[in-house]
Amino acid sequence: MIWFYRILFFPVMLVASPYYIRRMLRRGGYGENFGQRFGAVPPLPGKRVGARRIWLQAVSVGEVLAVGPLLERLAAMPDVEIYLSTTTSTGYKLARERYAARCIGIAYFPIDGWPFSVRAWRRIQPDLILLTEGERWPEHISQAEARGIPVVCINARMSDRGYRRMMRARRLVCGLFRGITLWLPGSEQDAERLRAIGFPAGRIRATGNLKLDVTIVPLSGEEKAGLRRELGLADVPTLLGSSTWPGEEEAVVRAWQACRSEGAGPVALILVPRHAERRGEVEAALDALGLASHFRSRGPAPAPVDVAVGDTTGELRKLTQLADLVFVGKSLPPHHEGQTPVEAAALGKPILFGPEMSNFREIARDLERRGAARVVRTPEELASAAKELMADPSKRAAMAAAAQTWQRDNQGALERTLAELRRELDAVRRA
Repeated sequence: MIWFYRILFFPVMLVASPYYIRRMLRRGGYGENFGQRFGAVPPLPGKRVGARRIWLQAVSVGEVLAVGPLLERLAAMPDVEIYLSTTTSTGYKLARERYAARCIGIAYFPIDGWPFSVRAWRRIQPDLILLTEGERWPEHISQAEARGIPVVCINARMSDRGYRRMMRARRLVCGLFRGITLWLPGSEQDAERLRAIGFPAGRIRATGNLKLDVTIVPLSGEEKAGLRRELGLADVPTLLGSSTWPGEEEAVVRAWQACRSEGAGPVALILVPRHAERRGEVEAALDALGLASHFRSRGPAPAPVDVAVGDTTGELRKLTQLADLVFVGKSLPPHHEGQTPVEAAALGKPILFGPEMSNFREIARDLERRGAARVVRTPEELASAAKELMADPSKRAAMAAAAQTWQRDNQGALERTLAELRRELDAVRRA
């Protein structure tokens, strides 16, 4: 199976490269250390005697944040070394800012072609591979299998689209990913899907979603006031559009305007687009609506504004703490899959999201069932729900309390994941 993948890889890469090059240029920040994508691993220290080297791959900002507590616990083990790779420029920047002291090296993940993967493997020489969430790279996994190195998929998830595709080619998929020695899915639904595809049931152990064990350092009242001043926002109830996609910014703005015009009183608005490189597009839309805006990347706001735009990396959790109501993006049609509502729930924020939350279906359903979140199926429903909730602090308080209770009831994934990884590390030591 792997030879079939290797034969097709470079022709497909050649056809797809214009798309990915355009996307990299649009997002920016990819020029630095670009050779790492071809297996040019940065200089690493020699392995310590008796130490086990873990190669942890976390694709982007969300995964880099999610694995933080696990990385800290693993790095604290005296006989463990962590090599961390990521895929996006924003994830790479955040990883270096947060985890440089905990890792022997931080770099971009190599392109999953045979020569690039082999080159990286020879330099890194890992003893255990950890892949996060939807990360499944056939060549990377094949290199591990050829060397007898265990591969563990932590927080593993299976989107609706990915599941449908894999079910149509189950034999091929199981052949390509046979080198995965242990799946630790984030939910029972993900575990059921993995079993249905044909992966051995004995290698699948649902440990829960690591993102539910998130610990967010709260801002003090003084820090919140200072952040509001920097954003140019008044100290009034605030609506947040979190990780929004094209078209959703306009829907959130209309919801905010409905709040202001129909009795909810003064309301502030923060927009955090999922991709910061869309700042020009978002600014043009706000200008067309006649709204004064300030973008976080430009420093402190020189004057009060209507809308603050969080276009910086790694600050969503901080900005969420200013919100009284959160809309979670990538969930209104035509978008689908949804962005994570976990951080908003952990911070005790009432949540709104669209009907397309397939990447977080169980989480979204549970939040809705407990009264911590509401589904809004159209921009008009979003405006109506926002207007109702911003005008009623008691309803927001009830949703916020339900969100925090939900988060407390669903913790424990970190300890369960660590227990499984300790067993894997013990097996490596014995081998």
